[in-house]
Amino acid sequence: MKQYQLRLYVTGETRHSLRAIDNLRALCDEHGLNDDYEVTVIDVLQQPQLAEDDKIIATPTLVKLLPPPLSKIIGDLSDTDKVLLGLDLVAKAKDQGGNFYE
Repeated sequence: MKQYQLRLYVTGETRHSLRAIDNLRALCDEHGLNDDYEVTVIDVLQQPQLAEDDKIIATPTLVKLLPPPLSKIIGDLSDTDKVLLGLDLVAKAKDQGGNFYE
């Protein structure tokens, strides 16, 4: 079983959806997850019930199912610090002013 189980909700093959997929894959590869993660990409146009069950209100949205706690990150995942924080890969991240926050 993979340590990280992720679901990425997208809407079709829009520019934002494709960018989120690319950003997530690059981030996982660049930050040491290598073979220790599983990503399921869910198109809400094809599987709306899954989005409703997970209470997805916007896309793209990344849901971290494992390890707990569950977290959701909305957007194209281009803000690496916020995504790493949401995935619990760093204890702290910098805001846009360069200040650390948790």
